[in-house]
Amino acid sequence: MEFFVTDVGQEIRFYRASEKPYGAFSNLFRREIEFEGERFATSEHAYQAGKARKPEVKAWLMAAPSPALLAMAAHGLYYWDVSPGWSRTKFDRMRCVLRAKFTQHEDLRELLVSTGSARLIETATVDNEVNRLWGEVNGQGRNMLGELLMELRAKLQNDDVSKAA
Repeated sequence: MEFFVTDVGQEIRFYRASEKPYGAFSNLFRREIEFEGERFATSEHAYQAGKARKPEVKAWLMAAPSPALLAMAAHGLYYWDVSPGWSRTKFDRMRCVLRAKFTQHEDLRELLVSTGSARLIETATVDNEVNRLWGEVNGQGRNMLGELLMELRAKLQNDDVSKAA
C-alpha cells in the first residue's frame, strides 16, 4: 500500500496481508498465535473463534481453507449462530488477540513499535459495512483495527520506556 512521511505526521495504509512490510498488520497475515489456551493459524482465526455460539460452528469456521474465507464465512453467520453479546465484546476480543499477536512475535512487535506516531489505517477498496467498521474505504470509516493497533503500539512503546528506566 502506501507509506506517507512528513515532518508533521505520517500515515501508514495497509490491507493485503501479502504486502511488505505492513501487511503484517492485517489479521489475515499468516502467523500462528496462542490465545485462550489454543493455537490459531492467524489472528483472524483467534478473533472469529469467539464469534461462534456453538462448538460445531466454531469448528466449521476454523476449518476454512484460508483466513479470507474464514472472515467471509464468519461475517455471514446467522444471528442464532453468533455468541450472545458479540456486538458488545468484539472490540475487547480484538484488543486481546492483537496483544497476543504482537507480544508473541518479536519481529511483529518491532514492526508495530517502529511506526512511531504514524496513523495506521486499514484501507479497503470494497465499500461495505464491515470494511468501514474495521478500516476505511475512500477515507470513510471507523478504522477500528487501525485504532486498536495504535492503542497497542502506545502501550508497547510505554513498556519499552519503563524497561529502559
